[in-house]
Amino acid sequence: MRALVQRVSHASVTVDGMLIGQTGPGLLILICAMQGDTEMQADQLSAKIAKLRIFKDDDGKMNRSLLDTGGGALVVSQFTLAADTSRGNRPGFSAAAPPDQGKALYEYFARQLAAQGIAVETGQFGTDMAVELVNDGPITIWIET
Repeated sequence: MRALVQRVSHASVTVDGMLIGQTGPGLLILICAMQGDTEMQADQLSAKIAKLRIFKDDDGKMNRSLLDTGGGALVVSQFTLAADTSRGNRPGFSAAAPPDQGKALYEYFARQLAAQGIAVETGQFGTDMAVELVNDGPITIWIET
């Protein structure tokens, strides 16, 4: 699985002008299931992200995790993280998991993150979404299992 994790002051996602998910201080997690991924990769990724120490401690150092801060997470599916641009200017997405598998792993990932005690909201798989965020830092981290 691939994830692009952004520390945010707030983030939201809308579909057809309707707000469907949001978070205050915490993380925006753009997630993509890849060919061959299983629940094991989702488990590893959710545990890693929950414990990722990218929030400031009392001394201003990045030493606290989402679990430490009590922040929330907005999880948004983003198959374009599977883009292959090695063959020209039109990205290929064949490395992404098939839609049914991608949706199942996306939903599983969100449940596993929530099971760790994190307030999780999500986007809507397979639809055009408008994502708004204020990246805090900016802190943006690419994680791949």
